Amino acid sequence: MKTKAIATFYHAGCPVCISAEQTVLNLIDPNKYHIHVVHLGEQSAEVVTAKAAGVQSVPALVIDGQVLHINFGAAITDLA
Repeated sequence: MKTKAIATFYHAGCPVCISAEQTVLNLIDPNKYHIHVVHLGEQSAEVVTAKAAGVQSVPALVIDGQVLHINFGAAITDLA
């Protein structure tokens, strides 16, 4: 059985982020990806991980090593 890849959606809880989260979660095939949602406002320790992955603003999706900046809700530096 093939292991599912991980898709990580980072957000800060703002209305832009919540809207993007719902859209993205509906688009990703859960049979192919394990979806991990990280609310950086509540999980501030994950900001370091997000920065290391290349996230510059949220909401953002990291999938297959690629960062997809979806819209601008907040700069990652504002969340540190």
